[in-house]
Amino acid sequence: EGDLGLALALDARQLRPELRLVAMSATLDGARFQQLMDEAPLFESTGRAFPVTIRHLGRGEARLEDRMAAAVRSGLAEGEGSLLAFLPGVAEIERVAERLQLPPNVTLHRLHGGAEPAAQRAALAPGGRKVVLATAIAETSLTIDGVQTVVDCGLARKPAFDAASGLTRLVTVRVSQAAATQRAGRAGRQGPGLVLRLWEGAETKGLPPFDSPEILGADLGSLLLRLSSWGVRDPAELRWLDPPPAGALAAAQAALVALGAIDEGGLTAHGRRMAALPLVPPLAHLLLDGAARGQEAQAARIAVLLEERASGGRSTDLDERLRHLASDRGPAAVRGRRLADRWARQAARLQPRQQEALPVALLLAAAFPGRLARRRRAPSASDREVDYLLVNGRGVNIASTDPLAQSEWLLVADAGGAGASSRIRLAAMVEKEALAGWLPGRATIEERMAPDPASGRLGLVRIERLGRIELGRKRLPASAEAMQAALLAEVRAEGLEALPWTAGERQTLARLRFAAAAGCPGLADFSDPFLLLQLEHWLAPRLEGVSRLADVRLDGALLLLPDWEARRVLDRFAPARFESAAGTSHAINYQADGGPEVEVRAQALFGLRSQPMLAEGRVPLTLVLTSPAGRPVARTRDLAAFWAAGWKDVQRDMRGRYPKHPWPDDPATATPTRIAKARRR
Repeated sequence: EGDLGLALALDARQLRPELRLVAMSATLDGARFQQLMDEAPLFESTGRAFPVTIRHLGRGEARLEDRMAAAVRSGLAEGEGSLLAFLPGVAEIERVAERLQLPPNVTLHRLHGGAEPAAQRAALAPGGRKVVLATAIAETSLTIDGVQTVVDCGLARKPAFDAASGLTRLVTVRVSQAAATQRAGRAGRQGPGLVLRLWEGAETKGLPPFDSPEILGADLGSLLLRLSSWGVRDPAELRWLDPPPAGALAAAQAALVALGAIDEGGLTAHGRRMAALPLVPPLAHLLLDGAARGQEAQAARIAVLLEERASGGRSTDLDERLRHLASDRGPAAVRGRRLADRWARQAARLQPRQQEALPVALLLAAAFPGRLARRRRAPSASDREVDYLLVNGRGVNIASTDPLAQSEWLLVADAGGAGASSRIRLAAMVEKEALAGWLPGRATIEERMAPDPASGRLGLVRIERLGRIELGRKRLPASAEAMQAALLAEVRAEGLEALPWTAGERQTLARLRFAAAAGCPGLADFSDPFLLLQLEHWLAPRLEGVSRLADVRLDGALLLLPDWEARRVLDRFAPARFESAAGTSHAINYQADGGPEVEVRAQALFGLRSQPMLAEGRVPLTLVLTSPAGRPVARTRDLAAFWAAGWKDVQRDMRGRYPKHPWPDDPATATPTRIAKARRR
């Protein structure tokens, strides 16, 4: 609010330069305001402050409420006046209150935003010695009479908006140095005071100097709606102390468009009516939509429950809270009903009735379309929590013992926590029958190729969705062209390894890559990117009648890429097999680490004087000589040198093991053979 007010005031001052603008705060970052406000003069007033003794008690290992209760008792024992204790939230206040046993002359008060006005007035009223357990609300300029001692836990609870889920959650953070100073100052308002801090003294310098600006982490829907009402289309036109984050602005804009508040032309008529209501945009839309359906009273009470958390009790069931609000005679409920009545009358004046009535949950869904949630699966007896998926894709959960967990569909009005641990705090059941009538026009239909979960075969699937929630799917017959295109897309997405490569086809690929790298005419590089670009030419012909990649037969597919002349050259340049003079044929291994190699029985190489060559005589084919049993006994890339020097060792070793096979002294001149010696008679 302060950032927006300052930006609009600076904008207005361009039309009325004679107006004086003053920014005031007890924790003002003066230098930044000066810079934004054209070097305005800075005045600092220290006021009257009594000396305050600050003592750091350290963090300790006990629970926060136990340490706070001990510090409160210690503070009361040391001083004679009242004591103010700062805690992050209501839950901590209640737990500390349970642990305190105060003397008869000391009264206990709770001070927070949800406290009854009478309770707040009692906490601030003069007279008597008191202990006030308060949230950060007590940091402000109010003075609690008689406070002499302050106990500060060093924590605060701040709202944080999650643009992805559309939910605002409360997070506990360490206070800033400015906030710690403000809290300590409460002890020195009326006399010398004592401050007990539940952290180490050295930690204070590590605290952030000031609180993080709310504008950097808040839902900016209200800000953007007000700017649109002001006539500002682009927030960057204004001067900001902290410019609103682009991502949060984009999320707010999308939300306002979805609510019909703004369009390409700016603020709509509906948006002007929303801006006239004193509520955040979703609740303003809820109120107007309710008025259009003759349900403005119901919509207004829902808005009260979401705005005034102290109304309606503590049930997670929105319908139960509405019943409680209607029947409760407590002051909070009375105020809530009066506020709702005022809002309802205002909405009815702005919006005439036009539509049919809706159940509570679906009425709220119009304001928060992303918060409709579907249960992921039916709960079992062992489940402690039940998980739901929101339309916006985020997950939330609820205790399995909560009656709401029996409903497949919920409208989540409020949730707290982060990520998978986000717990539903307020929701309404959605009846399937009502949902079925509400969905048309809101759900989307998508047709795409998808694998069958059981067989893995691709097929055409029609999927009905509401945001990220799948409502149903139906398998349809797919054309051959669609099937082929889907399989090719799957290969492009997952890579060539998604194909069922056989050992033979991997050898073919290695052979083509060797030949291309060695300069074989007419061949490309056969790299993965090249093959992916050429899928239609070599893979598509193999996809006829196939509905999953596992069934594809790649035999010879890669050889569809080179033309006839290139394949003829390839067979000479990098043959698939080596033919020996003994009449044996051997597959050449183009995947070998040291380059192409072939395993051949030694006797089949007799009479060969020089090394076989590939790539038109540029690359030697590595020969792996094997024993008659097929075991490698030697490896060479220079056969002539091997016959002259290395053969003697092989001959000596093999002659004794395989006497029926020839082991000549000069294999270079011996006759190649693939049979053993003839048996002597």
